[in-house]
Amino acid sequence: MKTTLAARLAAAALAAGATLAQAQAPDRIVFATDWLAQAEHGGFYQALAEGTYRQHNLDVTIRMGGPQVNGLQLLAAGQIDVAMADGLQALSAVEQDVPVVAIAATFQKNPTVLIAQPGTSRIEQLKGKPIAIAAAANTTFWPWLKAQMGFSDAQKRPYGFSVQPFLADKTLSQQGFATSEPYSIEKGGVKPVVFLLADYGYPPYSEALVVRRDTLARREHALERFVRASAEGWKSYLANPAPGNALIRKDNPQMSDELLAFGHRKLREHGIVDSGDAKRDGLLTMTDARWRATVEFLKITRLAKPNVDYAKAWSLQVVRDVRVLP
Repeated sequence: MKTTLAARLAAAALAAGATLAQAQAPDRIVFATDWLAQAEHGGFYQALAEGTYRQHNLDVTIRMGGPQVNGLQLLAAGQIDVAMADGLQALSAVEQDVPVVAIAATFQKNPTVLIAQPGTSRIEQLKGKPIAIAAAANTTFWPWLKAQMGFSDAQKRPYGFSVQPFLADKTLSQQGFATSEPYSIEKGGVKPVVFLLADYGYPPYSEALVVRRDTLARREHALERFVRASAEGWKSYLANPAPGNALIRKDNPQMSDELLAFGHRKLREHGIVDSGDAKRDGLLTMTDARWRATVEFLKITRLAKPNVDYAKAWSLQVVRDVRVLP
């Protein structure tokens, strides 16, 4: 009788231990960025480097994006759990009935810029002047510039993702990102004038965190911990980027210390991560008002499609309680 009771107690203890271990097993999340590892991804690498994800009981793998990688396709196919995407991409996915939703936004300010020649003092001075833009700009910021600034298609010049035409032609302006092309231009010996379109009202979020709808339904708590840990990583990265930069260079050996430092400096200088609503609601926050303003921009510029419920593109249920202040 005693032996039987002891055996039962031992079995119960083993079962309880197994249950506890199972409950404590980290949630695995595969997260795909939108490009090769760079300063713009620094907070996520920082959270990985400093063990912040582990502290939140997460096993996170970061997969680099790149020119041949479509994160939203990988997400829709179930090959990853979270994808980084532009806010306009999330809205476009809804147009195509792709069941994905943005749950947080890394950048409070879209980093898209117009880069002008030295001596330019106001963005309005670029009206009527040649501007090199990529084809994708025709469905993103260019219609906004036409509507808001009175620019015209006659100004457009082809952009081949090289700063050499800008350096050679002193009448030419071009598109870019605040953390990238100005660096290359400065290395070419020119100090450009940079206009961050977000400072003039360009509304789309950038580097949104996008998940499948069924993932949000099944794994809301794990996603909330992922967003919280990522926000903590960004807070740490903005203060001291060294740990995250070491992992960035490991994933992307072509990334130089100088460009990482430039990118980090511009993120801080422009308040790309920690300005606006983030000051009140925390890093990686989003608001309905901001998303609605983006949809309104699509309507004004006739980029919106009829009979589409664009509100399906975002959800605040994960990020609203995170509140990691800068």
